[in-house]
Amino acid sequence: MMSVQLGSALSTGLIDDVGAGGAAWLRLTAGALILLAIARPPLRRVRRSDVAPLLGLGVATGLFTVFFLAALERIPLGTAVAIEFLGPLAVAAIRSPSRAALAWPALALAGVVLMTEPWTGATDPLGVLFAALAGIGWGCYILLTQKVGDRFDGIGALTLTIPVAAATAAIIGVPQALPGLRLEHIPLAIGLALLLPVLPFALEMMALRRMTATAFGTLMALEPAFGLLLGLIVLQQQPGILQLAGIALVIAAGAGAQRRGLRAAPEEPDGLSPPAARAAPNSAPPR
Repeated sequence: MMSVQLGSALSTGLIDDVGAGGAAWLRLTAGALILLAIARPPLRRVRRSDVAPLLGLGVATGLFTVFFLAALERIPLGTAVAIEFLGPLAVAAIRSPSRAALAWPALALAGVVLMTEPWTGATDPLGVLFAALAGIGWGCYILLTQKVGDRFDGIGALTLTIPVAAATAAIIGVPQALPGLRLEHIPLAIGLALLLPVLPFALEMMALRRMTATAFGTLMALEPAFGLLLGLIVLQQQPGILQLAGIALVIAAGAGAQRRGLRAAPEEPDGLSPPAARAAPNSAPPR
C-alpha cells in the first residue's frame, strides 16, 4: 500500500510535465517492459475464451490509471483514493447475498461526502468525476482479474494485460506527452513503474501465500489512509477534521465489507503460482 500510494504521490511532477494521460502511458509502458524482461508471456496457454477477459482487463487497467492520475491533478490524493475505493465496495455489495451489504458502500459514500465538503463549493467537481470513473474502472478490474487470475499465474497474467493497458493509455497519453516529453522523464517513469505495478505485485503475491484473502482484504481497507498519509508527507496536503472523519468512515466500510466476503472455488490456473490477487471486498484482486 505504501508503494502504491507513494507511486501515486510522486507521479504528480510527471503529470505536470506530460499530463495525466502521458504519465499513465509512460508508467504503464515502463511497467510492461520490466515485466516482459523478467517473465515470458504464456501465449501458448491462451485459449480463445481468454482473449476477451485479457483485453478487457488491460483496457480497464489503462483507463482507471488515466482517470486516477487525472483526478490527482485536481483533488488531494487521500480524497481521490477514498472516492476510487467506492468501486470495490460497490462490487462487494452487488455480489453479496445479503442486502445488508449495501450499508458499507453507503457508509463509505458518507465518508466521501465529508472529505469533499460539496456544500462549500471548494472541491473540483471534475476531479471528483475522474476519481469516480477510476472507481468504476477498478470495480471492472476486480471482476476481470478474478477471471484472468483463475486461468494464469500472477506474473503471466500481467505480461499479457499490462502491455494492453499501456496501449490503451497511449491513445490519450501520447498526444498529451509528446509536446513536453524529455529524456529525463524516462528514468522517472521506470522508477514509478517499479513502485506501481511491479513491486506491489511481488509483495502482494508473498503476502497472499501467507494469509487468507479476507484477512488480506481487511488490511487493504487501510489504503485510503495511506493515500491521506502520503498526500500529507509528500504533497503537503493538510487534511481537516472532516477529512479525517471521512477517511475513518471509508476505512470502516472497507473493513466491514470483508466480514462475509466469499467466492466460488476458482478454476486451477495453468501456472504454478497462485492466481493474481490484490485485495478488495469479497476477493483480493491486484491493482
